[in-house]
Amino acid sequence: MAIRGVHVEAAGLFHRYGTRKGFAFEHVNMEARPGEAVAIIGRSGCGKSTVLQAVAGLLQPTGGSVRINGLTVAKPSPRWILLFQAPHLYPWMKVSQNVGIGLQFAGRPKDEIRERVAKVLRLVDLEAFSENNVQDLSGGQQQRVALARSLVMEPELLLLDEPFSALDAFTQSALQRDVRSIVKDLGITLILVTHDIDEAVLMADRVLIMAGSPGTIVHSIPIDLDGARERDDPSALAIRRRVMEMFEAAEAARATRPGPAAKESVGAGAKAGPQSDIETASAADFFGR
Repeated sequence: MAIRGVHVEAAGLFHRYGTRKGFAFEHVNMEARPGEAVAIIGRSGCGKSTVLQAVAGLLQPTGGSVRINGLTVAKPSPRWILLFQAPHLYPWMKVSQNVGIGLQFAGRPKDEIRERVAKVLRLVDLEAFSENNVQDLSGGQQQRVALARSLVMEPELLLLDEPFSALDAFTQSALQRDVRSIVKDLGITLILVTHDIDEAVLMADRVLIMAGSPGTIVHSIPIDLDGARERDDPSALAIRRRVMEMFEAAEAARATRPGPAAKESVGAGAKAGPQSDIETASAADFFGR
């Protein structure tokens, strides 16, 4: 397998929305190696989705830095894609049109668009629905369309913000298995945030526990499971119990002994480091022109 994923590193990261509001997260240090799948778990409100937006370049943190392959993230890029909880498709378009919209914005030739769209639709098992209107698809199928739209851009980094949380258990399980398989086959670096410990264990090579409010990463746990991953596998269940115990202990410790304010270690209002070579100023630029 060729690894096309990137190395992601966040150092001393913290963020607050306005000077009169509390911190969304603080003292966040994390790493994802090329081709690695990393899950960040935490309760609602701990700031994990905000961390993901900072990694994607959609939000500039108050302090600290995010670096991808050694370059400071200052803006979004077509090389890393964030998939949200809702698929955000264009309801008046066909499946193939939704999947290829980024390539169209990027000004790619029509023959290339058709070829790449057909390839990713096969990858996500939607080839038979290419000419269907997305409004006629189920929720799980629509999320697969959103995944295909992300993959068609040939990203190096895929970021998932609880994209399966609104789906039924059977569809969740299928997508968790398929997405892990796809990113591993393509060598993409994957970072997902979730409050579902089962999802983290089934999809990740390593789980980061984010605890407290504001949240900070307190544990990094390797997920040593070979072959296909199933919820009822004894090894998976044992790891799940361990992760749950560590998560509950971390939450209890943070509740009784909060860490120092982020502004004590990094000056409030500190800016990210030198701008990277990524230039993204419009929708067309975001999709790779």
